[in-house]
Amino acid sequence: MSLSAQNYWAAHAWLNGTVQDGVVIATGPDGRVTEVRTGVPEPPIGAVPLGGLTVPGLANVHSHFFHRALRSAAQIGGGTFWTWREAMYLVASQLTPDSAHELARAVYAEMALAGITCVGEFHYVHHQPDGTPYHHPNAMGEALIAAAADAGIRITLLDTCYLSAGFGTPPTARQRRFSDGTADAWATRAAALTATGHARIGAAIHSVRAVPATALGTVADWARERNAPLHLHLSEQPAENEACHRAHSTTPTRLLADHGILGPGTTAVHATHLTDDDITLLGATGTGVCVCPTTERDLADGIGPAAALERAGSPLSLGSDSHAVIDLIEEARALELNERLRTRARGHWTAAQLLRTASEEGHAALGWADAGRLEPGSLADFTTVALDTVRTAGPAPALATEAVIHAATAADVRHTVVGGRHIVRDGVHQTVHDVPAALARGIRALNHPR
Repeated sequence: MSLSAQNYWAAHAWLNGTVQDGVVIATGPDGRVTEVRTGVPEPPIGAVPLGGLTVPGLANVHSHFFHRALRSAAQIGGGTFWTWREAMYLVASQLTPDSAHELARAVYAEMALAGITCVGEFHYVHHQPDGTPYHHPNAMGEALIAAAADAGIRITLLDTCYLSAGFGTPPTARQRRFSDGTADAWATRAAALTATGHARIGAAIHSVRAVPATALGTVADWARERNAPLHLHLSEQPAENEACHRAHSTTPTRLLADHGILGPGTTAVHATHLTDDDITLLGATGTGVCVCPTTERDLADGIGPAAALERAGSPLSLGSDSHAVIDLIEEARALELNERLRTRARGHWTAAQLLRTASEEGHAALGWADAGRLEPGSLADFTTVALDTVRTAGPAPALATEAVIHAATAADVRHTVVGGRHIVRDGVHQTVHDVPAALARGIRALNHPR
């Protein structure tokens, strides 16, 4: 993604858990870090100065880009996840490849402004509203890949198998465009997607509700044959667990285990309502868990057992999911604060551990194991958070990580670099020049379709 070599000078940088002062980060024409040099008191000639704390780029592991159109409107009144879902279906029914590209470009630009350098897009709006494939069957997915390129960030397109309204029930009219009919048809279409320099292709099982047990292995095999990440929604709602018990006399986690779906290449999203046996199964198999705290609290889903999952052996990552806010710093902070609410005790994760969850672990969950660290050979993806705002000013530089994780917001991000390219400079996106206007246009097109 980089066109030429570029050196950056960070006033402070987070290097594998410690804050160092005066750090030169050299990037090569291949978009990777070539050198990291500490103890440089002033910016060398030609180096771009980065004030604040520079950290590895943040990974937003779970996104549904079009949910951004529901922000604010979805917060009116009461209801549950299931009533919110009806509003979400209405927005999904209006998407076209062009409107998806327009809105996703703006949403991904908002992510870049928040220090996010890679997004996992959980993509299931595949076809026309009546379920008929587009002339180009992957027109929707390709629109999202192009949108990420336009916004300057990386993407793992998690192409999602979605076949049922619930344990064998045919898709509803609004779900028709999500379904390929069979898992084999899904696999054939998904195989035509092509990875690029900024995009990788993964697979997703929407949920055990939406993919019959007999089809789970088809999706998993597709991912494993390609060494691609496999993601799935898991036990987001008690109703899913109850329906699974009625259909299979077991929990969704046990059903997945029985069909060989769990393992280090798999990431379960939410995992909110689990039994002790579920936690043991996920941890023992090294299955990752992506927690989405701002969505889970916005939709009144509940607080998942994140600390217990990590102790059991599941690596954690973070996502903004419905985009009630797009702020990975807030997601990381909420992980700790939610656990404090549950246990009435503090200090479950250090600031450094939370930052690693938001960066290195997130990239690994999306298939970018070569990102999430500031070291030679890694992808040159990093972001800088200001230390002189009303939220972050005061603490000594040695406490910069704590200031960022426990007080900063996405509004404090000043610079974002992806593949050595300066995508956000001094808080301004360099290619999507007016991100708020772009968001307004994209959302207006769905709320008032032509």
